[in-house]
Amino acid sequence: MTKATVAAIIRQDELKPGTILLTRRNVSPFMGHWCLPGGHIDDYETAEAAVTREVLEETGLRFADPVFFHYFDELFPEYGFHAVALAFIGTGEGRETLMPEEVSEIRWFTLGETLALPLAFNHLQILQRYAEQFPV
Repeated sequence: MTKATVAAIIRQDELKPGTILLTRRNVSPFMGHWCLPGGHIDDYETAEAAVTREVLEETGLRFADPVFFHYFDELFPEYGFHAVALAFIGTGEGRETLMPEEVSEIRWFTLGETLALPLAFNHLQILQRYAEQFPV
């Protein structure tokens, strides 16, 4: 059955749409790849609540004023993974805190740098669409 997931495009601030926070996955699938913070929507949880919770769990940041950006299909039969990812844009408030159960590293990147990294899931597609709408 298809799952619903969320992904957060966290900007340093609204004036710097070209600086994005990524995490390096410490779990399979895609262990060691960079990704946007996010994850599965829990039963009876709204998408906005899920993205806010996932950002806090993975980065220690409060995801301020999330705005829905776009949806993306994630089809990976080799991992038995089929999801619809709902991407949100917002800013991160607070101080990054590494959560080593899921994340091995947290870093800010320029948008150009993110597009050259090995990214998990369809996060390259998400960031390419973001770059089209918010050219730096």
